[in-house]
Amino acid sequence: MKQHRASRALAVLGLAGLALPAAAASVELTTRVSGVVEAVLVRPGQRVQKGATLLRLDRTVLRARVAETEAEYARAEADEADAKREAVRAQELFDRTVSSTAELEAAALRHARARAALAAAGARRTIARKDLSDAELKAPFAGTVKAVPGGPGSVVTADCQPKPLVILEAAER
Repeated sequence: MKQHRASRALAVLGLAGLALPAAAASVELTTRVSGVVEAVLVRPGQRVQKGATLLRLDRTVLRARVAETEAEYARAEADEADAKREAVRAQELFDRTVSSTAELEAAALRHARARAALAAAGARRTIARKDLSDAELKAPFAGTVKAVPGGPGSVVTADCQPKPLVILEAAER
């Protein structure tokens, strides 16, 4: 049972391809995003439930990125609506033989580009929101906190081998 829970925890951390030995009882946890640890909400020996917040990074920059992407999205949405109106107007003028095929195609192209820019802005907004959410390290399973190597002020770099911030031991059933 410990093997299964620890494997599930690795899957949550994006490490599903790693095999754990049968005796593996603890998992080193870190955040997916870089930042500075603002608060550690657990202590060694504390029992935690699945989903409990273990620690939180400073979210100032991440909140600013969300606000920036929200503004980008709003601008892209307005640009797309404007390009759509232009495309509809170009079609009406073309239908009345007042404008050329080239003007109609140009309006359609501007609208397609505006739709693409809106989709890209939406994707950046989604990533920024996810990064903000990932600034909180949550327990992937119920267990006992074995150690807390990362304290307030610790710098986290989300690279290939991030340092563990919390070591969580699987709860016995």
